[in-house]
Amino acid sequence: MSEPAGTPQSFTTLWTNDLCRHLARGGYAGRRLRVLFGGPHQSLPSFRLAGVKPGDRVFPVRVHRTRLHVLGRLKVARIIPYGEAADELAKLPDWSPLEGGCVSEVLVGPPGTPLDFGTTVPGELLERLTYRSRRAERRLRFVEDGRLMRSIGLQGVYRLAPESAAELGRLVDAAAAAGAPAAPTAPPVSPG
Repeated sequence: MSEPAGTPQSFTTLWTNDLCRHLARGGYAGRRLRVLFGGPHQSLPSFRLAGVKPGDRVFPVRVHRTRLHVLGRLKVARIIPYGEAADELAKLPDWSPLEGGCVSEVLVGPPGTPLDFGTTVPGELLERLTYRSRRAERRLRFVEDGRLMRSIGLQGVYRLAPESAAELGRLVDAAAAAGAPAAPTAPPVSPG
C-alpha cells in the first residue's frame, strides 16, 4: 500500500463553482497553472498539513451539477510561506483570484497544464476514484450511477491512490493534447 520514500504523490484540491466562474469570465481558461495558495481554513486548506511536498502533483477539481471536473495539474517546485512570497509572485502571471482570504502558503511550480473547465471525470472512473491516507484507502462516498451527489469527500486537500492519480493525469493530458486553448503563461507586458 505504501510507496517508497521520496516517491512523488498526487493530491486533489476542491475549487468552488464561484471561483471557477470568476476564472472563466476573467479569461483564465487555457492559462498554464503556475501557483496555488493554501491556508488554515476549509475554504482555503493547507497543502503542507496534507503532506504536499516539492515534486508532488496537485489536481484542482470542481463539482458541478453532479459531475466531477479535473481542471488541470501543477507539479510543485517549492512551497513558500505567504509572507515571504512577494518577490516570487511578482515574477509570475497574475493568479490573484486564487488567493482568497487567510493565505499562509504558496505552491509554485513550472508551468503546469492549461486550466480547462470542460474535462469531466467519466462516471466509471468516479466510481473507482480512490484516495489514500496513512491508515487506509477510501473511495468517494455519495456516488450514484456515475454521478457525485455530494462533494463533502473532496473538501480539502487529499492524496490520491497512484492508480487514480494516473487516470486523472491521462484525462488532463488528453485534454491538453486535444487543444484546450493554449494561452501565454504571462500577460503581455506593455512597452515603456
